[in-house]
Amino acid sequence: MNVMTALERLRVPAREALRDAGLPTGPPLRPGRRAVRFDALVALVLGVTTVYYGIDNADNVVVREIAPGVEYVVARPAGTGGLALMVTLAAIASGALALRRRFPLAVLCVVTAAVLMTPHSVMRLTFYAFVIAVYSAAVHSPYRAATLAALPVSVLLVGTSGNSVTPIVPNEYIALLILVPMAGASLGLRTWKLRTDEGRARLSDLEREQAEALRRAVERERARIARELHDVVTHNVSVMVIQAGAARKVMRTAPEQAGEALLAVEAGGRAAMTELRHVMGLLTMAGEGASDDGSGQPAGVELAPQPGLDQLDALVGRVRDAGLPVGLTVTGPSRQIPPGIGLAAYRVVQEALTNTVKHASGATAAVTVEYGPERLRVEVTDTGGRPGRDAGSGNGRGLIGLRERLAVYDGTLHTARRLTGGYRVEALIPLEAP
Repeated sequence: MNVMTALERLRVPAREALRDAGLPTGPPLRPGRRAVRFDALVALVLGVTTVYYGIDNADNVVVREIAPGVEYVVARPAGTGGLALMVTLAAIASGALALRRRFPLAVLCVVTAAVLMTPHSVMRLTFYAFVIAVYSAAVHSPYRAATLAALPVSVLLVGTSGNSVTPIVPNEYIALLILVPMAGASLGLRTWKLRTDEGRARLSDLEREQAEALRRAVERERARIARELHDVVTHNVSVMVIQAGAARKVMRTAPEQAGEALLAVEAGGRAAMTELRHVMGLLTMAGEGASDDGSGQPAGVELAPQPGLDQLDALVGRVRDAGLPVGLTVTGPSRQIPPGIGLAAYRVVQEALTNTVKHASGATAAVTVEYGPERLRVEVTDTGGRPGRDAGSGNGRGLIGLRERLAVYDGTLHTARRLTGGYRVEALIPLEAP
């Protein structure tokens, strides 16, 4: 039982090692046009050279002296079949080098197979391509574990398949075979340096892109908070200004009405402060400051729930108290809607009534909320009037914010002047089927 348990424990790391061996340890190389052209040129030159060698040595018999008085006869492939075999092997081994950077391990396997199929007497047909394929696999393959396993196997197969009495490389080429690997190693170091520099450049570009994305996110968040502040403060402050002006006018002649107006100013100020605290709570990082009640919220920050359609009566009542006659009509079966959609609809009514107070003094307004089977329709209309003293202080930010807010829920906002006078604001927000 203990032996079986030990074997099972050994099998698990072995399976994991085999699985990890097939995973790349780095990104695959994506050679540029210059590298692709260079590889194609190497494959072409080596292919032409080795094919010419094969054609030139077909039907030849070479006698070599391997010892004083001892000669060895080397027979080359003869006939049409032998010539076709040599040309095919040379073309395959050399042509595969055109892909040595993109698929180094596959090229090594193809060239190794070609070398093993090459007759010993014409091993030069594929041996030089094999040297380049081994170098390419060592330098460019992203599968390091598989490469470390494939390289010694390929070299061992090729080294043990040759005839020991038949030299593959003539003596006059020994110096060349020493210089070529040195040059290849130098090129490999240069390639590694270039790839390292490219990696650093890509990392720097990525850091810059992340910084730019962070900057854009901050700007979007600032714009969103600015819209929230506009929605929260403008309406209540506009109502407070109108009520304060009315109280000032009737303070001496009708103290009771002045007191009611001041109470409306106080109520509007409290509502503005409550919602302003909520928006300011968005700016406070979680965990900043100490909490007096242990709730994790910073002391002094009161978070009120966001308004919705159920608070339209209170909104319309405050506007009526400011002197603007407003009617509220709700049609269709009332249903539960997501809080975000309810807040967006509330903001539409709030912004439209605020604009009416500022730009249409003396007008009457009507608010219509229609619950449809597939969408929620909110409409605010007014009969038109004269601009108030604060009419020129707007900058259009409110309507822009409403359109962006509604776009989150695939809603639309339509604003236009009415043919009979006044202004009309309509919001259509899709609803999921109940």
